[in-house]
Amino acid sequence: MKLSDFDYHLPKHLIAQSPVEQRDNSKLMIVDGGIRHKMFYNLPDYLESGDVVVLNDSMVVPARIIGKKETGGRVEVLIIKNIDKNYECLIKGKNIRTGMKIIFSDEISGMVVGRTNHRFIMAFNEEINLHNIGEMPTPPYIKEKLLDQKRYNTIYAKSKGSIAAPTAGLHFTKNLIEKIKDKGVEIAYITLHVGAGTFLPIKQEKIEEHKMEEEYFRIDEENAEIINNAKRVVAVGTTVVRALESNCVNGEIVSKEGMTGLFIYPGYKFKSKINYLLTNFHLPKSTLLLLVCAFAGKERTFKAYKNAIENNYGFYSFGDAMMIKKESIIYA
Repeated sequence: MKLSDFDYHLPKHLIAQSPVEQRDNSKLMIVDGGIRHKMFYNLPDYLESGDVVVLNDSMVVPARIIGKKETGGRVEVLIIKNIDKNYECLIKGKNIRTGMKIIFSDEISGMVVGRTNHRFIMAFNEEINLHNIGEMPTPPYIKEKLLDQKRYNTIYAKSKGSIAAPTAGLHFTKNLIEKIKDKGVEIAYITLHVGAGTFLPIKQEKIEEHKMEEEYFRIDEENAEIINNAKRVVAVGTTVVRALESNCVNGEIVSKEGMTGLFIYPGYKFKSKINYLLTNFHLPKSTLLLLVCAFAGKERTFKAYKNAIENNYGFYSFGDAMMIKKESIIYA
């Protein structure tokens, strides 16, 4: 399967640079028997008593820190994960090398002590608190500075650990969740910490050769039971789909935590009974777009994307959303 078959042209002005003022005032495309254009606050109209909406409660940490080399050159460091007492990082700057010192403040500095998996290992002179020195790691296609750092987290985020937002959930408000519950719809929470595996580009033209980096996930017993008893399951975001698929045994969601490197692309046979996927519009040739195509079919997905472009939908992290029905549910 060729990666180039999952490319599309997106006019730059449709890349949303900032969140809408009111979270649920984004557009919502409903893709079931046809295509309908609604607003996200209309979501309860498409839910029924007995449905379960599954949300990822992972919280994005301010993992981007700005520093400078001893020579004065600007350096941008994205903390990926802990490795013993050190950190695996992506570093943006010129001539980064092992042994280089990076200064972040009068008190805090770091030393590049090694490389692994095309990334750098950094040791800091003292324990760091990212909430004091870091900023939200918004993607590089967002050029505007995020004035309200809270807007890159969902309102229900509580489990710290992501370096990118589970963006489908950014549209929910407390009031909207209450309206959903008033219809007899239950909310279930899972955790999948978004790491480098979700957003790193696919470099191989043959899709099957791509390997996803593992990410931490957790589903507890209470929420697994809620999901298993659902009349219909609405998965909010590709991260929720990957967590459910990583936790499904004989068609049932089980309570479990661990690491998953599950890569879902067209041809994948779903194990869990997900009826709807609620998600944003994703980058061309990305693992996220491939998952949507696996769930909904490539032709149907690209038809919806074409319609979204024609109707000036916002794309990517701060863009609009779509809720797509899985018409032919085939389980492994």
